[in-house]
Amino acid sequence: MYLEYFKFKELPFTITPNIGFFCHLKGHQEALNTVLFSLRSGEGFIKIIGEVGSGKTLLCRKLLDSLDGDFVTAYIPNPDLNPIELRKALARELGIDPRSLQDQHELLTYINDRLLSLHADGKHIVLLIDEAQAIPPESLETLRLLTNLETETTKLLQVVLFGQPELDERLDQPSFRQLKQRISFSYYLPLMNRDDLDSYLFHRLATAGYTFGALFSDRARNILFKASQGVPRIVNILCHKALLVAYGRGEDRVSTQAMKLAIKDTDIAYSSSKPLLLIIIGLISLIITVLGFYIYKGII
Repeated sequence: MYLEYFKFKELPFTITPNIGFFCHLKGHQEALNTVLFSLRSGEGFIKIIGEVGSGKTLLCRKLLDSLDGDFVTAYIPNPDLNPIELRKALARELGIDPRSLQDQHELLTYINDRLLSLHADGKHIVLLIDEAQAIPPESLETLRLLTNLETETTKLLQVVLFGQPELDERLDQPSFRQLKQRISFSYYLPLMNRDDLDSYLFHRLATAGYTFGALFSDRARNILFKASQGVPRIVNILCHKALLVAYGRGEDRVSTQAMKLAIKDTDIAYSSSKPLLLIIIGLISLIITVLGFYIYKGII
């Protein structure tokens, strides 16, 4: 593809969460600092909320990479698990084979003993759950009960939840008020502003080995920001497609036309023509409604 054409060492805009491309934007760095501080303070529950495509999984993996040897981590990327499956997943992450255990009571005993053993070695045990909005209701209660495992002074298990805004909606339900009260720190991951976008593009291009000046024209970056609304995943998709277009056209940088073609080819991209179309449809509907009213009243 365009890897050799633009002299990249690797593709700069893949959508896989590669921590080598983690960009220290203000919002992402604040979120990372918040979690690290909270974990070192011994907080039980920490919650990070972000829109779809805002970089939660990348942040989660960056956090895993940032924790030093004082921490033992358990990572569950797909939490659509019933209570039994959730306990087994945690056990496996802690090095316990749940298949050798007789029942759930024995499983919980082994988990508790393992947590106590790690705590005695001076370790902090952290459970990180990505896509936390997908946790079934009964498993959320199981998660809360797992954090009841503690010594006289310290929680044996800390939990970091990464989820979409739907997680907040669920936690607002009265049945989850006990869990919500245990969340000590929360952070809402912001989307990129216009300045962030330039920093993000420069960082990813430099990380990929591009050192030959501005690859995206000013106008291309402006319409990229409008089309992506600052969502990192959409930025990556549009930049990848725009680079393909530029490569196919034999251009040495991404032009406005190349970016427009990328946007046109991407359903999730915001298009300035969409709001205008919605306005026109709304006006037509209003006119029809008004005409219908007057016809009904016999005025016309």
